[in-house]
Amino acid sequence: MSYHKNLTIGLFGFGVVGEGLYSILKQTPSLKARVKKICIKHPDKKRNAPSELFTTDKNELLDDPEINVIVEVINETEAAFDIVTTALRNGKDVVSSSKKMLAENMPALLALQRSTKLALLYEAAACASIPIIRNLEEYYDNDLVQSVKAIANGTTNFILTKMFEDKLDFKQALLLAQQAGFAETDPTLDIEGYDALNKWTILLNHSYGIVERPENIVFTGIQNINQNDAAVAREKHYEIKLVAQAKKLKNGGVAAFVLPQFVNQQDQLAFVKNEYNGVVIESGFSDKQFFYGKGAGSFPTGSAVLSDISALRYDYHYEYKKLYHHQENQLTHDFFLKVYLSYDNGVYIPKEKFEWIEEWHADLKRNYLIGVLAFSELKSDQWWKENNISMILAPEPIIEDVEIRKLKKKSLELAGITL
Repeated sequence: MSYHKNLTIGLFGFGVVGEGLYSILKQTPSLKARVKKICIKHPDKKRNAPSELFTTDKNELLDDPEINVIVEVINETEAAFDIVTTALRNGKDVVSSSKKMLAENMPALLALQRSTKLALLYEAAACASIPIIRNLEEYYDNDLVQSVKAIANGTTNFILTKMFEDKLDFKQALLLAQQAGFAETDPTLDIEGYDALNKWTILLNHSYGIVERPENIVFTGIQNINQNDAAVAREKHYEIKLVAQAKKLKNGGVAAFVLPQFVNQQDQLAFVKNEYNGVVIESGFSDKQFFYGKGAGSFPTGSAVLSDISALRYDYHYEYKKLYHHQENQLTHDFFLKVYLSYDNGVYIPKEKFEWIEEWHADLKRNYLIGVLAFSELKSDQWWKENNISMILAPEPIIEDVEIRKLKKKSLELAGITL
């Protein structure tokens, strides 16, 4: 491995993450990495850095032969893709935090990274301060990863914590998240699950070697969860979390989705509160391992970018072993989910599509049922996202086809019917 004595950085973006990184780099001179130029959109804003560092011309960074690393921490997907691809073509290693850009363009980026043999690192795009990508890449063999589940969005976790512990309604909890700086003025990407989905698209690649477009993964956010759902969770000694998860099934496929879930109070993810993120990896021999850390904020995200910059000193690359060197994994829709549904009007619930219904409660305020649905039903139709329906998965939600057949046979035998 070659050793980069000096890293000369061109930085795109000087918002919360960019400024945090700049501050961290000033405090870590041992890294031998300096920011030569910073590209920004609005030159008139006051910033905590010398004015001669700033430019609005991206080519001052991308065409500078002295700059050998481009760090991109902006919010615009198309601009970020242009910056990253141009930098790689111009012979520069890249560090990015743009999860949406990465999730939507992974095949093109992988092809370019492979042809240029340069580094494209993006630890900050997954779970901020948690070093989850590097661990999945280096430590976990693909064949041994049984399941991965994560709380990957700090904003929704903060809102759910406030709804659950302080009994705030959804709008009050969202306002509090906005006041604390965890939620944007327009919080749609967070609360409707898009942010967690983009992170999960990236992590599926490093967990199982699956490169999939975000729109092909079943997901929703927490926008329809209410205090009635929280009351049911308390009654059953559960927490509610927005959980991104993937599991290797007996049929060889991988089940993957991002959906709200009831979590047992003993589950590691139940301990993940407020803006924190958590990841639980279950593998064949090491059982469960739990990663925990801050999922939002200037310094947590900046620390992940710093870790990538530090790795570049040793010419570190993601090798994508699970994608290039292992037997190919594919997503499967051939399984069932145990779900809780709360709703105002039963006319919108297609009860005939359930394998069976275990509980059914009618209330003046809100109705709910617990039953089992084919995952393909959720994939093909969006009724469960509409008409103020709230869907939350059971704590161990995945039921495989073979288990369904056994359960059906047992229920028929109990009813005195033999097959």
